[in-house]
Amino acid sequence: MSNEKGRTLREEARLAKQRVKSGFWTKCEEDFTEKKEKAREHGLNESKAGRFFKTQVETKIEGKKEDNFYLRVKEMLLSQGEVSDAIGRLTDREYYDTLSYEEKQRYTLTLSEKYLRALERFREECEFDCLSNV
Repeated sequence: MSNEKGRTLREEARLAKQRVKSGFWTKCEEDFTEKKEKAREHGLNESKAGRFFKTQVETKIEGKKEDNFYLRVKEMLLSQGEVSDAIGRLTDREYYDTLSYEEKQRYTLTLSEKYLRALERFREECEFDCLSNV
């Protein structure tokens, strides 16, 4: 039996044991406590900060790489800010031109949903950026 990364239960257990031995969880707990304290000092919502940093730890454990779409959105937001034609800028024109009318509608809706999730993630990262560099 293996997970979506193709690792077996035995491999997952070995990785978990390595995290415990290396002090990963102790460091995570210290970082988490320190960042929640910083959030309180900066007047930010502690529980929201806690959820944000929990997600960061989960991402680190799962070994997820940055999503290319998110990186494109982040680059656009950093260089140009929030623009009114974000969906148009993110559209893959070559692919879009091959679609039927219904498929274009579905593609645009899906792209819009992905953009809104990426925008929310970007805003969270910006909000807690000052705490991440502790």
